[in-house]
Amino acid sequence: MVKRANRRRVDGILLLDKAVAVSSNRALQQMKHLFQARKAGHTGSLDPLASGLLPICFGEATKISGFLLNADKRYQVVCRLGVTTDSGDADGEIRQRRPVPELERGRIEQALAALRGPILQVPPMVSALKHQGQRLYKLARQGIEVERPPRAVTVHQLRLESRPEPDCLALSVHCSKGTYVRSLVESIGEDLGCGAHVIALRRTALGPFAGESMVTADAMQVLAARGGLAALDRQLLPVEQGLAGWPDVHLAEEAAHFLVQGQAVWTPGLPEPGLVRVFGPTDFLGMGRVGEDGRLQPHRLMRTD
Repeated sequence: MVKRANRRRVDGILLLDKAVAVSSNRALQQMKHLFQARKAGHTGSLDPLASGLLPICFGEATKISGFLLNADKRYQVVCRLGVTTDSGDADGEIRQRRPVPELERGRIEQALAALRGPILQVPPMVSALKHQGQRLYKLARQGIEVERPPRAVTVHQLRLESRPEPDCLALSVHCSKGTYVRSLVESIGEDLGCGAHVIALRRTALGPFAGESMVTADAMQVLAARGGLAALDRQLLPVEQGLAGWPDVHLAEEAAHFLVQGQAVWTPGLPEPGLVRVFGPTDFLGMGRVGEDGRLQPHRLMRTD
């Protein structure tokens, strides 16, 4: 075990391909230990049942985790019709079995269409949301169910990809933050009159990370054994790559100096008011905000020492 005092400063983002049956926190701790990192966090938990993209933010990258938590996500999901569970997925206890009717593609499409766009979704009891200070999943384990107010989410895309079995649907989902795919599947099952639950779930994209290659924990272990910490560090993406989508502002040395001291600065060519990525002459400085007064204000800056 590497003692905390001997851990090193590591900055960057690792696109981890989380394995099934591993919790997001366990995956995080494995990578933090492997990198001997002082500070690390993940963005957007995945259920143990789920696999796929789990960005691990090291060091200064933890400052942008909130931006990634608010980002859209994409999933591939397989659901089984005719069976409902108390968790909405295959890890839960079976609640009910119902016959699956003959379903034409048009009828399935009708159920999917009803869930596209802005919708109100009731979060599942088996979730990390809190009720009066307690996690809902902990209450669910005690057999307690509480009222959950519906939340506004957006389903940008919900598409039937295939029918791997007569009682299974393979779907692709592109959704906003806060969307529970398990709840989507349950809604589809109820609309079809037979119920449904998730049997496989894989996250394929999160915010700006949509086409990059993910790495598995096993592959990282092999890399560490062959090339050490330097080989691991080469797998990290720069912090600013997690903030794609905002305009860039490049500052001269003097303006960059004042900004990192916490002062608002003016520089030619600033975009409209709002968040921007800020670069100095050589480094990414962090997120700034262009104010209504036309000056650039510090918003979430990186350590530059």
